[in-house]
Amino acid sequence: MLGLFLFFVIGLGYLLSFIFDNQLILIIAVLIAVGQALVSYYYSDSITLAVSGAKEVPRKEPFLDLHRAAENLVITAGLPKPRIYIINDSAPNAFATGRDPKHASIAVTSGLLEKLNKTELEGVIAHELSHVGNYDIRLMTVIVVLVGVVALLSDFFLRWTWFGGMRRRGDSEGGGQIQLILFIIAIIMAILAPIAATLIQLAISRKREYLADASGALLTRYPDGLASALEKIAKDREPLEVANKATAHLYIASPFKDKDEQDGRGWLAGLFDTHPPVADRIKKLRAMISKS
Repeated sequence: MLGLFLFFVIGLGYLLSFIFDNQLILIIAVLIAVGQALVSYYYSDSITLAVSGAKEVPRKEPFLDLHRAAENLVITAGLPKPRIYIINDSAPNAFATGRDPKHASIAVTSGLLEKLNKTELEGVIAHELSHVGNYDIRLMTVIVVLVGVVALLSDFFLRWTWFGGMRRRGDSEGGGQIQLILFIIAIIMAILAPIAATLIQLAISRKREYLADASGALLTRYPDGLASALEKIAKDREPLEVANKATAHLYIASPFKDKDEQDGRGWLAGLFDTHPPVADRIKKLRAMISKS
């Protein structure tokens, strides 16, 4: 997957430098991307928690059971205890954030605490701790930055083309069929590359959800707890009000509660989902029970 990103970035960079005969475009794009990467790496967790309206809660009632569940699981997983946050929303959901286990946080909604029993809550916490232990947040931060680089290069190309960048090169070098072919290829790549990069990002996000499900089930040694939690979260039709497209992929299940997510769709529509189908995740978890 990362190799495909590199292919898109190098391919677009080469075409840009050739067509416009200017390496400065690529250098500027990389510098901006690096700046975005540094901000995302060090501050994405704080930004995400603030945008989600999450508030850190103390280790006392009514949050004592939540803290205890996290403490028991981090001992088993060999991880430091993450900071615990609550989102005041009746829709059941949760997410983890942080660049590494030492800087991790887990946020759950008040609805999750109200609607899940102890084993289901442990399953959700184990899933989120698995994201932390697997460094999924760091990976997705890198992926988001790479998607941004591809989109940025594409935007530069289309803007320069619109303002006559190709015409100026053609005037100075006489044009030619090869340059025209490369120009057409560059336009096609500039349009399709951001779409392809986004599809790769979403595919990686779905794969990491499957991995976190499996790792979380192994952590609790009770896959049915997470499976039952996912069933309850999926059946609850209330969307999460604080969620947005930028943070949707972080949650344990899609916070938008699209009806099509439950009914099933064709493979093409599924390519744009941030999460794999809940029914498929539950099926895989229940298969772990039968194998054991």
